[in-house]
Amino acid sequence: MLESVLGHTVMRKIKCPKCGKETQFAGNEFRPFCSERCKLLDLGAWADGEYAVPADPESLSSEDLAQIEAALEKKGE
Repeated sequence: MLESVLGHTVMRKIKCPKCGKETQFAGNEFRPFCSERCKLLDLGAWADGEYAVPADPESLSSEDLAQIEAALEKKGE
């Protein structure tokens, strides 16, 4: 992404969400990461369950839980 500052065209820089290193946004095949290494480390963290989407299990009714259990049992057959 190019921005114009005081008549000069500059490349926009962002911070890598994994290591914090500044990297160019435009032309970076690994964006928003600075490198393939940071991209893969982040993917591995998701796969290992280090990140999770918050959920409130108490918001499920007993009927909801029974339907989920039934679907899992059916899938396991």
